[in-house]
Amino acid sequence: MSLPLADAIFWVAVACCSIAQLAIIRSVVISPARVAGSEPTSTIRRVGEITWAVLPGIALALVFLFTWRAMHTVSASNAVVASVFR
Repeated sequence: MSLPLADAIFWVAVACCSIAQLAIIRSVVISPARVAGSEPTSTIRRVGEITWAVLPGIALALVFLFTWRAMHTVSASNAVVASVFR
């Protein structure tokens, strides 16, 4: 697969995952209980819910970072190997 195509697929995946993660965080922050006006949730529970919504986003960002570095490390080493065997 060519590097520009791989980069395009990578950035499309980043955009889709970012939109999904923002939707998850938004749904946790604006919970149905707050909208409906029913009993308020405890602060500890709210912090826990927000934490469990944000942590996967941070983990996903790290996966994207390591993937980006691996993609470009491999492409750089392939260029060196290709130049040696010319």
